[in-house]
This record gives sequence, structure tokens and C-alpha cells, in this order.
Amino acid sequence: MKSRAEPLSMAVSAGQGVTLLTVKGWVTIDSSPALRDRLLAILRQESPLALTIDLTAVPYIDTSGLATLVEGLKIARAGNITLRLSLHERPRYLMEVTGLLALFEAPHDA
Repeated sequence: MKSRAEPLSMAVSAGQGVTLLTVKGWVTIDSSPALRDRLLAILRQESPLALTIDLTAVPYIDTSGLATLVEGLKIARAGNITLRLSLHERPRYLMEVTGLLALFEAPHDA
């Protein structure tokens, strides 16, 4: 039987000014600091033209994860970086009902 919270893993790929951060597992109060560190490093050090965060393999995100995404969005906007999200169905619903989804760019494949 799987543990309640799946460990978080992240992978980054980049090309032609566009960066993709692929996240897998649960984004919780325990794992969101690692996501925050990776996200801020990409935005501040790499300064891509656009960043897509692929969360399609993230079935659960808590409020600390939402706060991390909003913080990333603020930094991206300040640096004129387009930030897009690809979401799993459950986190998408949470972001829709909180009104946060409308703040982010839709991915090209949505």
C-alpha cells in the first residue's frame, strides 16, 4: 500500500528561453520548501522568457503549495517572465474555487 503522501520529485528542462519544471508527488507543508527553492532558483538565476510548471503528476497540493505558486507568480511578473501551469484535476479544482487559476497563464497544450 502506498504511503499517504507521495515524495516529491522535480526535473528541469530548458530550451530557447522556455523552461519546464516537472513536479511529481504531493506538494505539502513538508515538500513545498523544496519546490519553492527550485522555483525561485529558476526564476532568479535562469530568467527564462517563460516557465511552465507541470503539475499533472501532482494529485494533491495544500495551501503551502498554493502560496509557493503565488510567490513564484509574483517574482515571474516582476521579471516579465510568463508563468504557466499544467495541472492534475484535483489541484485544478482547488485553484479554480479559490480564484487563483485565473492569475496564471494557460499552457499551450491546454
